[in-house]
Amino acid sequence: MLVDMLAAHSFIKVAAVTDHDSVRGCKATVDLASAYPDILIIPGVEISTIQGDMIVLGTFELPPKPWTPEAVADFVRSIDGVSIVAHPFRTYGMGERAREIKVDAIEVQNGGSSANANSQAKDLARSLGLPGTAGSDAHSVSELFIVNTRIEASLDVDSVLAAIKRGAVSAQLTRGSIHI
Repeated sequence: MLVDMLAAHSFIKVAAVTDHDSVRGCKATVDLASAYPDILIIPGVEISTIQGDMIVLGTFELPPKPWTPEAVADFVRSIDGVSIVAHPFRTYGMGERAREIKVDAIEVQNGGSSANANSQAKDLARSLGLPGTAGSDAHSVSELFIVNTRIEASLDVDSVLAAIKRGAVSAQLTRGSIHI
């Protein structure tokens, strides 16, 4: 379903698959997308750490437990992936504790967060000098693509991950989407 929706979308051609605490769907989705030369799936996972959720991009594996923010960030560095603090000012978010963790980016536009929570996340990213990303946090098809991250990169995983790390990204609402 995701791959078909990407194929039909006019400008969103890359998606990260980041299920909660599971990588089961990543490989199959990457394989389905390989039939389309203009679509890229970034493998990843959203980890429920003891202090709040973190997104790991660039992996088909779960980090080893215990899932502390520091241990997850260390795992990400060891695989040359990207670590992102997910929805920091919402339920299961780290809030200001994110300042204590060495991550690559902060999710500043989350499809399931309030405008105020997203604004706080933008302020946090800015104060830390970190790039801001967007995530739809979709739990149903209707929630896909309500936000997006514009990335200046070629269409391969390593290029996208490097672009996030160097801040060649901008988070935005997708035109035509409504967020209340």
